[in-house]
Amino acid sequence: MTLVFAAVSCGIWIYLLVGRGGFWRCSESLDAASDATAGPRTWPSIVAIVPARDEAEVIAASVTSLLRQSYPGEFSIVVVDDHSSDGTADFAREAARLQGGHSRVTVVSAPLLPPGWTGKLWALKHGIAHVEANEAIPDFFWLSDADITYADDALLQLAAKARAGNLALTSVMAGLRCDSLVERAAIPAFVFFFQLLYPFSRVNDRTSKIAAAAGGCMLVRRVALEKAGGIDAIRAELIDDCALARRLKRQGPIWLGFSGRVTSLRPYRSFNEVRQMVSRTAYCQLGYSVSLLGLTVIALTVTFVAPVVLALFSNGTARVLGLASWGLMIVAFQPTLRLYRVSPAWGVVLPAIALLYLCFTVDSAVQHGRSRGGVWKGRAQAMQPMLDD
Repeated sequence: MTLVFAAVSCGIWIYLLVGRGGFWRCSESLDAASDATAGPRTWPSIVAIVPARDEAEVIAASVTSLLRQSYPGEFSIVVVDDHSSDGTADFAREAARLQGGHSRVTVVSAPLLPPGWTGKLWALKHGIAHVEANEAIPDFFWLSDADITYADDALLQLAAKARAGNLALTSVMAGLRCDSLVERAAIPAFVFFFQLLYPFSRVNDRTSKIAAAAGGCMLVRRVALEKAGGIDAIRAELIDDCALARRLKRQGPIWLGFSGRVTSLRPYRSFNEVRQMVSRTAYCQLGYSVSLLGLTVIALTVTFVAPVVLALFSNGTARVLGLASWGLMIVAFQPTLRLYRVSPAWGVVLPAIALLYLCFTVDSAVQHGRSRGGVWKGRAQAMQPMLDD
């Protein structure tokens, strides 16, 4: 039986390295793929929609980076204050004033959250409605989280990518903070697991059904969004970015990748903060299914934990296979570690980190059972996932 477990674990890692779309290579890059300087063109009009709830620490930096975009087309910004208690709206207005961007930045307040909506999506809905009622209708909406900052040419590159591929959705996974010990331990693994679940190359493959996006930075073609049912179509989704990506991929090609031009300012000061991030959506990802939770526990144990146990405590062929699986795991993790400029030695402890994330996933189910699922910014928002039309 031990030998069977060892063979299954090793087989899984061989498949992941050669048969899962090369997810571990981190090769889908906006920086390498875009050509924003190729000849004259008519640039599309774009409005950035920034939902913000209690983001006083970061909103000024985010708005400032948006105002500094070297984008030659029409571009404006709408910040939607989602009932903040820390003066978020005032900080956004002051940032616009300091940058001389009064005419390009509008700060509005979201109405009271109605039943059946998550807070972020209700804010996005209100921001888009404000634009459609008060401004010229844009070609694209740039849906940007309030904790994201951009290099000056980020929008130029996003728009060039969207135009070149006639994309319905162009999304970039922001570079997450990776400074503290907690962040070095948890953040690269989080990105690795996300790629494992949604291989970027398959997301970007027009023939693949896999669809995903990174909600912090999404350039959405307005016509495609309308045909997909608008924000209303995903109003109850906790994992709203991937839900939107699934609907938009039916309207046209989508793209997801990395870029050094997009950075998150949100710090993770403790493992409890990482737990809250993961627990908010993990059980939702499993469709609130106890059966799928059980299968996930088994799958992660066989894939990440078993190789270490076999390598340390078995013998003969089982130990060799355990060591091989562990080694393949370390190899697969290296590109993500390089992306975040942390020591390759973290690959050795990926099994322990995976076990920690497994605990966070189980905690997500526990919190849902206590009616505390989907907690974000003081709101418990867990709902049953919406069925796609």
